[in-house]
Amino acid sequence: MTTPIYAIGDIHGQLGMLQDALARVEADGGPDARIVFLGDYTDRGPDSRGVIDVLIEGLNAGRNWITLKGNHDRMFAMFMHEHPTNDDRLLVGYHWLHERIGGIETLASYGVPVVDGDRIYEIHERARAAVPVAHLDFLNALPVSHQEGELLFVHAGIRPGVPLEEQTEHDLIWIRHEFLQDPRPHPWLVVHGHTPAKQAEHCGNRINLDAGAGYGRPLVSAVFEGRRCWRLTDHGRVPLEPSPEQ
Repeated sequence: MTTPIYAIGDIHGQLGMLQDALARVEADGGPDARIVFLGDYTDRGPDSRGVIDVLIEGLNAGRNWITLKGNHDRMFAMFMHEHPTNDDRLLVGYHWLHERIGGIETLASYGVPVVDGDRIYEIHERARAAVPVAHLDFLNALPVSHQEGELLFVHAGIRPGVPLEEQTEHDLIWIRHEFLQDPRPHPWLVVHGHTPAKQAEHCGNRINLDAGAGYGRPLVSAVFEGRRCWRLTDHGRVPLEPSPEQ
């Protein structure tokens, strides 16, 4: 019998949704269920701090959890360096505190307001005083992939045709078009988030579990047995199968 493994898509500061997703996983697989979190714990939603607290507490308690790094988690960590750093994968003109990225909401969850006229170094100084070291250690230690049998869990995707050991962190947490538009089989069924869809989607060679929780849409939790996948709902499992055009 195949041991189930669970996955939770991009959380983006949605603490209540995370708690609901964890309850659905526990109802299906019990308190010792193995869960892979696909990254992007921070930004946009109202309680990034609370989300990170839950993940750290679970890991410290010995829960069977794997927490992967997302691009928003890296942007937060980079801002919190001794000198704030901007991720060079952002579009020109964007930065972590841009209104479309979500860093402002993340800092607010730590009690750090950002108002018009604030200088970056002033915001950075307040943030360094407010964000716990344990949270920064957590962000900086996040792995970028997890392989289990025929499944490969990553935040954004992979560069097609490149061996896993040669994939770069940039691609694993940022890639979109080259990965999303490639219909060829990969060595694994790739389970990812990063690119919001209207709902979880099975594309044959990949499964996208980012349904836009950062924008207030539902947070997806799923269970895998080998390559078979089900969404977890309040009423139990619902099969997630390749769409007819795949």
